[in-house]
Amino acid sequence: MTEALFRQDAYMQQATGRVVSHAERGVVLDRSLYYPNGGGQPGDRGALTWDGGSMSVINTLKGDGADIALVPEEGDALPPVGTQVMQSLDWGTRLRHMRMHTALHLLSVIIPLPVTGGQIGAQKSRLDFAMEEPPEDKQALEDALNALIARDLEVSERWITDKELDANPGLVKTMSVQPPKGAGKVRLVRIGTGDEQVDLQPCGGTHVRRTSEIGPVRFGKVEKKSRLNRRFNIHLVD
Repeated sequence: MTEALFRQDAYMQQATGRVVSHAERGVVLDRSLYYPNGGGQPGDRGALTWDGGSMSVINTLKGDGADIALVPEEGDALPPVGTQVMQSLDWGTRLRHMRMHTALHLLSVIIPLPVTGGQIGAQKSRLDFAMEEPPEDKQALEDALNALIARDLEVSERWITDKELDANPGLVKTMSVQPPKGAGKVRLVRIGTGDEQVDLQPCGGTHVRRTSEIGPVRFGKVEKKSRLNRRFNIHLVD
């Protein structure tokens, strides 16, 4: 099982690791700085270096069980099993994913409807909502989202048991993706604390520490995807 360093500290940009295996999907380390593709968030990129070699990490995927597989650039030499490597993260892309991911959580706050899908990107991200009619005032929603971001709310986490989640189904906003269960506990991401809490939902992704780190966002197109679904696209303003 790969130790998930990104979950311990989403701001960690370098870390050592030891090669456990060369799996079908990529190189498996005993501990991973890289987030694997899942939950709408892309897998991380970066590079591995070791004495006498280096390997580009062009994607990160879930492997067998709880393993995390680092996908190499075609033609790159792989570090031998047992080798100690230095992991270096493509931090610029990861940070944009973190900002976007937290912004999407806030988007689900200002549009309190079931989420039917979503995707995080460095340049554009989206959430799909079960929304039959178009929004009356798109600009008002964008202003409300930016106002929430500007409140500089703390982003934190807590863990609950599978049974606690089953007893509180309202915590799950997404209709298309259910939070992973079976390990006995589920991670919740909370935005705001005490009376200022605005959101609490299951999530395994990486987030910024405070909403102000997101910076201003702007809406792109609001697309009608079906009779009961509309897609809201957002962009970072920087």
